[in-house]
Order: sequence, then structure tokens, then C-alpha cells
Amino acid sequence: MVRLTLIARVIDGLPLAEGLDSDKDPEIDQYKNQAKSLFKKFASQPQQQARMSVESGKYVFHYIIESGVCFLTLTDKGYPKKLAFQYLEELYGEFGRLYGTQVDTVARPYAFIKFDTFIQKTKKLYMDTRTQRNLAKLNEDLSEVHSIMTRNIAEVLGQGEKLDNMTKMSSALASESKQYSSRARDLHRQALIRKYVPLAIVVVVVLLVLWVRAKFY
Repeated sequence: MVRLTLIARVIDGLPLAEGLDSDKDPEIDQYKNQAKSLFKKFASQPQQQARMSVESGKYVFHYIIESGVCFLTLTDKGYPKKLAFQYLEELYGEFGRLYGTQVDTVARPYAFIKFDTFIQKTKKLYMDTRTQRNLAKLNEDLSEVHSIMTRNIAEVLGQGEKLDNMTKMSSALASESKQYSSRARDLHRQALIRKYVPLAIVVVVVLLVLWVRAKFY
């Protein structure tokens, strides 16, 4: 079963369209965040496999990258890989026909949200794997689908997450170092005040007494 569909520009991860869910599933939000992390990784490391399946828990992400656009869907683990990629190919064909020349010019997210109508219509055709149409597609000899690599979400995002964590740790250490430096300066200033202010008061009092004596006596 197709659970989620997202389309994004590869160069910067900008979301272009999405298959809107009629029934909101809080669990899917977690996978939507993972999908966005995948887009972020594709943007930072453009040399990616053009087609891949990525396992995550009880679901699998399938994606294709064509003409600078990533078409991604999330399906149940038992959903046939052939159908998932044929579904994405259909989306790519129609999206390219309608918006192919506009992809590089848009700046706002979900500029092609109206494409959801086609996504929903196409998704319905692929929901039931036992229909005659889908059984015929499953029987087609698609040798390229068999060669598509399957990886785990931790493998795909792992390196990027480590780099992000290292950056966060580095920023935290730098911030702590600045705070420590500032506190050290404050403590040093307070120590100087405690050490020299009493002496300065004594000196001032003595000088005042000497001045009074010289003035009036």
C-alpha cells in the first residue's frame, strides 16, 4: 500500500508537491521527516543513485531521481517493488509534461501542490496489488527493477547525521568556551575589586585626614 508521496527539487531539497493524506496518521509524520532528511542529504551530496529503495521500520521508501527532481513514495514492506517504481515512473512522466520547464524557476515550497489531484488518482490504481492491471504489471519482465539497490535508512542518513552531530557538538563547545571565558573574566574582575577596593578606601581616608589636618590645623 502506498502511504506517502513527496516530490522535491534535488539541488536544494525544495518540496514541490505532495500526496495529501485524507486520513491523518500521526505515525506517518515521523516518516515524512525522514523523507525530508533524505532530500536534505541529496541536496548536500548530489551524486546519488538514480533509483533506490530505503528500508525504515515496517515501511520502505522508494525513489527515483529524474531531470533534477526526486519522486519519493513510502510503502508497506510487503508492497511489490515493481509496482512502487512503476507508480513513480507514472508520476515522473506526468509531472515532467506539466511542470518540467518550471522546476528551476520556483522559489516557494509546494509550488505545484495542484499535482496532488494526479497523485491521488494514480495512487488509487496502485492500492490493490491484486487487480488485473497490477497483476499484469507484476508479470512484466522489468530487469532494471531487480538491480535497484535496497539499503537501510540508518546507512543512508548515518553519515550526514554524524556530520550534523559533530557540527552541533562543535557549536556547543564553542558556545560553552565563550561562556567560560566570560565567567572567568567576571571572576577575575571581582577578585581584583575585592583585593584592591578596601586598600583604595584606606588610602582615600588617610589622604582625606591628612588634607583636613593640613587645612584646618
